[in-house]
Amino acid sequence: MKQLLIFPFFIVLSTLGTSCTNPEVKQPNILWIIAEDLNPVLGCYQDEINSGFTPAVDGLASEGVLFKRAYATAPVCSASRSAFITGVMQTTLGTHNHRSSRTTDNVVVPEELRIYLPEGVKTIPELMKEQGYFTFSNNKDDYNFHYNRHDLYDVGTRKNYKVGMNGWQGNMPSSLLSWTKNVWNSRPDKKMPWFGQIELWGGKKDSKHVREGQKLEDYDVELPPYFPDIPSQRQAWTEHYNAARGSDTQVEAILKQLEADGELENTIVFFFSDHGSPSSLRHKQFCYEGGMQVPLIIAGAHKAIKPGSSVNNLVSLLDVSATTLALAGGSIPDHFDGQDLFSDDYQTVDYVIGARDRCDYTIDHIRTVRTDQYRYIQNYFPERTMMQPSYRDNKPIVLDFKKAREDDLLTPYQEEHWFGKRPEEELYDVAKDPHQMHNLALESQFKSELKKHRKILNDWIERTDDKGMYPEDKNQLRATYELWKDRERFKNADVNPEYDEFK
Repeated sequence: MKQLLIFPFFIVLSTLGTSCTNPEVKQPNILWIIAEDLNPVLGCYQDEINSGFTPAVDGLASEGVLFKRAYATAPVCSASRSAFITGVMQTTLGTHNHRSSRTTDNVVVPEELRIYLPEGVKTIPELMKEQGYFTFSNNKDDYNFHYNRHDLYDVGTRKNYKVGMNGWQGNMPSSLLSWTKNVWNSRPDKKMPWFGQIELWGGKKDSKHVREGQKLEDYDVELPPYFPDIPSQRQAWTEHYNAARGSDTQVEAILKQLEADGELENTIVFFFSDHGSPSSLRHKQFCYEGGMQVPLIIAGAHKAIKPGSSVNNLVSLLDVSATTLALAGGSIPDHFDGQDLFSDDYQTVDYVIGARDRCDYTIDHIRTVRTDQYRYIQNYFPERTMMQPSYRDNKPIVLDFKKAREDDLLTPYQEEHWFGKRPEEELYDVAKDPHQMHNLALESQFKSELKKHRKILNDWIERTDDKGMYPEDKNQLRATYELWKDRERFKNADVNPEYDEFK
């Protein structure tokens, strides 16, 4: 396979590391480029497959700071987004259940389904407005709380948006032009700083944007041993690497548009994802590294951003929230869970927490602790297998997986891991066991580490009053049932018993 030569993209990015030459602009513009469902399978993260094939993101990293170990707070969209848009862990706010506080599109959320943010908790765009910023979002919100989108964003609200119809997922624009049209250029005063969010398809569909001649074939990427070696698994796994290449072309176009509009020099760019790969059954919606680890790069004209530097500390997407406010010159609210990554008094953390709860109609409850060496996972419903009914049931990766089981093609590990009872506790040495297949919680010599991680989690649950420890509100649960009950994959599945009372 012909390797892509890295073109001189530093020409586009060269101004990012300089100071602003316009004395009238006192605050930097801040842009979040959020690539959905994307693991850090990028050249700048030393990924061997994509080395040399993600030049735009790699160029951004060379002109900014690359965070090697950044983690989402949840392995699913709406819970993760509800956290980083508020700066508060979703389990603290009660926004942890995927797609809650909402109805179907174009339907105003009734009062009994509304989840309100606590008094004093505002979103990042609202706080940026208070700092004098013009705000926009070109696409997806997916927040699990009640809000008026007009209060958050000055532009980016679709015409048929109704006040009270929160939790909008949004529809991706058909072209990059629509991503960058009527966003920063829509502000009434061109001296006004702006904060914006641009959404990329990322791991979902950006494989269609791979540069010509650079698309990987299904057998170009080795399949992890926790998957059966069948065509649909190979295709899905390779798709994610292609998606990273496709996202790179989108980043390139956005940066070029910023430059063409004269905005690049005074813009700080955050590039990150909301969680891991959707094509892998063990990544999205689960709390292994593949579901939780995300890319994070920050580049721009700020004295604290050292071009070409990298950080190996554990960081959370909650730190993105705090850092954004700090770069804008604002103070970080006391209730924020993250911290300014560039602060002089920044304190490294010993762990980051992740949580998975109900996803669509699939009810589960998982908590995870990532420390420097280990990942600890606690499964609160171990009897509900990894392959319990979910939204992916009609996809080839699930149908073919089950067929492979019928044909006795699974290894003993695959059979037990996917279809057997889950362990109540899991502990993995991530460096020695990158696939996280060797559960150290079962070995006596790791009792002290297991106890340590269990205590970290239990103390955190008590200290933060983890709302996932309480049963879900009956109104929300009933609404979920009503939304899914007529769909074939729900009707024909042995779904969670929590819905029995509504049948």
